[in-house]
Amino acid sequence: MRRAPALSLCVFALAASAGPALAHAGHAAEGPGWFEDPWATAMLAVSGGPYAVGTVRLWGRAGAGRGIARWRAACFAAGWLSLALTLCSPVAGWSERLFVAHMIEHELMMTLAAPLLVIGRPLIGMLWAFPRRGRHAVAAFFGAGPLLRLWNALTEPLTATVLHGAALWAWHAPSLFALALENPFWHAVQHLSFFGTAVMFWWSLAKSRAYGASVFWLFATSLHSGFLGILIALARAPWYPGQGEASAQFGLSPLEDQQLAGLVMWVPAGVVYAGAALVAMGLWIHRSSRTAGGRHVPLAS
Repeated sequence: MRRAPALSLCVFALAASAGPALAHAGHAAEGPGWFEDPWATAMLAVSGGPYAVGTVRLWGRAGAGRGIARWRAACFAAGWLSLALTLCSPVAGWSERLFVAHMIEHELMMTLAAPLLVIGRPLIGMLWAFPRRGRHAVAAFFGAGPLLRLWNALTEPLTATVLHGAALWAWHAPSLFALALENPFWHAVQHLSFFGTAVMFWWSLAKSRAYGASVFWLFATSLHSGFLGILIALARAPWYPGQGEASAQFGLSPLEDQQLAGLVMWVPAGVVYAGAALVAMGLWIHRSSRTAGGRHVPLAS
């Protein structure tokens, strides 16, 4: 775990791509297209390219599937593709017009791209993209004491869960959400905070072997995010009038658009958290079914 802070390289590269592409206020008149934001495209290449190069180099040295299992590499690829879909596809353009599309953007980043990228062990892949001396230098720099302590503090389950929840609730306050809609800089900050804290949250669970506690943190996150989704879905008036100005073009009223967005936050995101909690619970039960000596103890006689 000494080199764990080097994951900040991955978070920075991926989160940097999440910012400018999503700060697209003021371009609603343009039709949605593919790879329209050169900054996002470049940053996605910078994050995905080194991982691919490093993984190929590692497998060439140690053997395919060693160091980074094939299924982990597939998870990273799926997470990277889902982030690219969010940032560089027509979804980004539709999010300017529909609140529900904007919410889909958020959930793709937080509940799909972030966990898949973390599962893919991005630190190892990206480090192996450097030559041998470069790998040691990068690992030594980011493994320094203050950076290590900071990263470990940010990825403690309680801290990461609170930070992620705070970002989610704060940015969905009407005043801050309106600020993000009106100002491209704050729009970028909003999405950077969503994605960055999501990576910290999933990383905190991935590094933990306290599976029972992981179930609790997942349940807590599902509970509070689902409650926010319910509030948005059942509101009697639009919370974010500026977000739904073009909803009539899609046959929706601003309130209906908001209700659909709330349902996206409530149901699909809740399914992801519930699925992750079931995995953690299964691992917890499996570990609990073994004695300290490693002998298997049947769950039922």
